[in-house]
Amino acid sequence: MDSPKIRTKSEFAEQAASLFRKLPSIDELLRQPEMAALVASDGHSAVADAARSVLGALRQEISAGHLDAAGVHLALTGLGAAVERHLRQTLGYSLRPVINATGVILHTNLGRAPLSAAALENIRDDAGTYSNLEFNVEAGERGKRDVHVDRLFARLLAGASVAAPVATIVVNNNAAAVFLALNTLAEGYEVIVSRGELVEIGGSFRIPDVMAKSHAVLREVGTTNRTRIADYERAIGERTRLLLRVHRSNFQITGFTEQPALEDLVALGRSHGIPVMEDLGSGALLDLRSVGVEGEPGVSESLAAGVDILTYSGDKLLGGPQAGVISGRKDLVARIRSNPLFRALRVDKLTYAALEATLLAYLRQDYDAIPALRMMRLSLEEIARRAEAVARSLRSSGSGLQSEMIAGESVIGGGAAPASTLPTRLLALSLAGLSAEELASRLRLNHPPIIARVEEDRVLIDLRTVFPGQDEVVVEALVRIAGS
Repeated sequence: MDSPKIRTKSEFAEQAASLFRKLPSIDELLRQPEMAALVASDGHSAVADAARSVLGALRQEISAGHLDAAGVHLALTGLGAAVERHLRQTLGYSLRPVINATGVILHTNLGRAPLSAAALENIRDDAGTYSNLEFNVEAGERGKRDVHVDRLFARLLAGASVAAPVATIVVNNNAAAVFLALNTLAEGYEVIVSRGELVEIGGSFRIPDVMAKSHAVLREVGTTNRTRIADYERAIGERTRLLLRVHRSNFQITGFTEQPALEDLVALGRSHGIPVMEDLGSGALLDLRSVGVEGEPGVSESLAAGVDILTYSGDKLLGGPQAGVISGRKDLVARIRSNPLFRALRVDKLTYAALEATLLAYLRQDYDAIPALRMMRLSLEEIARRAEAVARSLRSSGSGLQSEMIAGESVIGGGAAPASTLPTRLLALSLAGLSAEELASRLRLNHPPIIARVEEDRVLIDLRTVFPGQDEVVVEALVRIAGS
């Protein structure tokens, strides 16, 4: 039988007060046997905070008239479970793994390049104890943290520079590398750059803004689509300190265009005694033509052209941790390192550990050990084989999911090779009763979240960016979603 409706404010207040009295105090709740295990594992303070939040939410429901006596009784029977759920939510990690099924290899929003197994192992070994980060073990005195990767970059880039041996230092990202180099080499003086290279990339990173913060003076030359070597030459004056080339990163200018060859820009700089700096952005150590990507400048190629200072990222085409790498002439790199801002922008032992392991894989030419490079090198046949295996599992599950393998394209991402794609095989999925957007949403709410693409009212899964061991996780998630 329905409970009688409350007709007056006083009756409502009386019933609410009666329901409030049924709620235990924090101390009473924490003394319950089921709370003991939570207190033991998570601490009295954290459990008390969770209990306080749960009881507070119940009081709000009662005050709003959303709970009657039966509802409160039901809530009280599940009070312990509610406290535990709240505890897990508040004490759980916000940053957590996801499965990248988008086909974007260097997905900035998903953390860019995954680290290799060797990098993770080296981080664990060095982070869990003390290390020789800035200690010369042989000499028994203070050392420099640069040596751990400078020695490896020197070997990898040996012979690339036409001028002198290359030195390398590392800061926390490429924006910091560009800023530090400009501030060191051109503070208060002019830097000449083409208008067609005044780019903005993700997160509102704009070359003119970074240059202004570095206190270098921007001198634009040429036009958006055409800049000639004569434009640079006419702009050179007594206050010129750098000629800057900027990789356009995530866009291309096509059609009626012109850009001087890097070698010509270097020759101009040499003739005037002005260094040439290039912001590569991604900065590949591997010749990407081997995976079918054309037109993406590499670190060795730029050094061979005579560029004096290069800046590039560690977590893009290099396939390592987030870092900004500065490579080039030893005297210029030494000046940049001596800048007081270097200490504010330097990286910690975890970055060095991951970067060292990544560079060692390059020296061994074990490119498949670096996840991002392995994904780029995956053959169409291997992706198709895995996609067909996933489709078979879905068909045999009786889930009702409709799947079709179709031709598609993966992309490098991270602002690298914007015009280049890699052929792939996609799984196109649909489920009766669910829109593609709803299916994609439920995949995102899976544990772990699965991030896919939606096109033409179908969910697209690109296994190029899914680790092989995650294929079965994707199948299980899809079957569970269809069954629910």
